[in-house]
Amino acid sequence: MFDTLQDRLQSAFKNLRGKGRLSEADIDSVAREIRVALLDADVAVPVVREFIANVKERAAGAEVSQALNPAQQVIKIVNDELVRILGGETRRIQYAKNPPTVIMLAGLQGAGKTTLAGKLGLWLKEQGKSPMLVACDLQRPNAVTQLQVVGEQAGVTVFAPEPGNGVGDPVEVARAGVAEARRTLHDVVIVDTAGRLGIDAELMQQAADVRAAVDPDEVLFVIDAMIGQDAVVTAEAFLEGVDFTGVVLTKLDGDARGGAALSVRSITGRPIMFASTGEKLTDFDAFHPDRMAGRILDMGDMLTLIEQAEKAFDADQAAKDAEKIMGGSFTLQDFLKQMEALSKMGSMTKLIGMMPGMGAMKEQLANFDEREVDRIKAIILSMTPAERDNPKMIDGSRRLRISKGSGTQVKDVNQLVERFFEARKMMQQMAKGGGMPGMPGMPGLPGAGKRAGAKQKPQQKKKGKRVSGNPAKRAAEATATPPAADAANAFGFPGQGGAADFELPEELKDLM
Repeated sequence: MFDTLQDRLQSAFKNLRGKGRLSEADIDSVAREIRVALLDADVAVPVVREFIANVKERAAGAEVSQALNPAQQVIKIVNDELVRILGGETRRIQYAKNPPTVIMLAGLQGAGKTTLAGKLGLWLKEQGKSPMLVACDLQRPNAVTQLQVVGEQAGVTVFAPEPGNGVGDPVEVARAGVAEARRTLHDVVIVDTAGRLGIDAELMQQAADVRAAVDPDEVLFVIDAMIGQDAVVTAEAFLEGVDFTGVVLTKLDGDARGGAALSVRSITGRPIMFASTGEKLTDFDAFHPDRMAGRILDMGDMLTLIEQAEKAFDADQAAKDAEKIMGGSFTLQDFLKQMEALSKMGSMTKLIGMMPGMGAMKEQLANFDEREVDRIKAIILSMTPAERDNPKMIDGSRRLRISKGSGTQVKDVNQLVERFFEARKMMQQMAKGGGMPGMPGMPGLPGAGKRAGAKQKPQQKKKGKRVSGNPAKRAAEATATPPAADAANAFGFPGQGGAADFELPEELKDLM
């Protein structure tokens, strides 16, 4: 969503690199480019004015003029200001002292409230809570049925006494839902209310009546991050009519310009608490202003990546896998388990996009085929347990059978097996040597395993090459060319050919 803003900001910072000191003209120039970038991203004009004023004031101060690297200081200032307008600190749910905690969802129709109710329910369930969804959207066709389906997918109880489709009183359903949650010992109640295509008095009155009936601990305003400048008008209307306590951004995986995320917090003064980034129920998490600012400035989001990895990977299993890698007994079955755990973290495109500096590879990430992971799984699952444990036994006939069973070609099976052996060897070398091949500590390479400062044996003077006494033979030896394999082996690895012997994976060929 923030790709355009990210590109424009990176372009603005590029002109500052290499400058030892920033003049007033330099500051004005970069401020102008940042202003254009924010306006182009649909950020509200008042927010842009305040943002630029703060950046210029700080950039003209001593913190930049005395800095060794002014460009990095300006990036830091912009990052700090982004974090500030996004809320500063992560805002957590304030749970009631006496359960159940009541969370009311409000927003326009189409913002994704019903799906979000299921996502929030699943998220709370993972936090150790016992949530219950209450279907109070009785106006939109099949809204109650949709909430029931979403609740079943999330494994969360749904309270829906009315069929909806224009039948039933949402205020009475909300009141009965809280009473039912108290009776059945659910500690969190999520009330899904009705929306409209636009702001009207009936919508606001119904939302206000539901709020008065259940006295919620949190009122979350659900807003579509793709609606642009309308986000400010809608947010102000709901703030006045319902007085929400937090904001939830949906559809952050869209291709819109995303200015709503940067505007709502500053205009309403209410924190952004959650963000929805996809269609799956797991594509949902707490909103962290500092991490979002890092993504916008292409600094990555390693903390979120680590948190997702901790959820998906078992620490004990990871330790066992490390021991297997050290002992050279890592198998395709172990590799399959790791791929399945990786799939739980989300799409590969999103995971790679969280790494710093990936903004320069947007095109390659956009063209990445997520189905490649499924094809690899299909190949491994088409193998017998014995073949997964000992891939060396996979001969030609077995590879043909595996390719037919997985719906792939024999060359795909060949590539997977060959790359597996190469990867296992490299991981084993890195685990033993403590670094990449060619770095100190790697066995079999010059200087490998030698401690710094250790005494080295004096090298004996090498004997010169023996020269034949026969003049004709001596002339033939002088004009002979060295073996092609040794000549191409520029890296000096024993028994390994040159660059012509290396076959790049297809994914890397596309990046070259």
